[in-house]
Amino acid sequence: MRRKARRAQSPCIDVCRLDAKTGWCLGCGRTAAEVGDWLKLTPFRRSRLERELARRLAKLGQRTPLESE
Repeated sequence: MRRKARRAQSPCIDVCRLDAKTGWCLGCGRTAAEVGDWLKLTPFRRSRLERELARRLAKLGQRTPLESE
């Protein structure tokens, strides 16, 4: 019996706006290049990036609204 490959769950939340200062998406924290490469990443690299995304989003959340525009 053949197993179906599980598709990588994307961290995208449909808030696709890049922060001008960092280049990180305000919704998921990824860069445009990371969004494009997401399906090509190994499970290890994906989980490592997911941990980094949490840190990035926390950092973006600490900025004032004027800084994120």
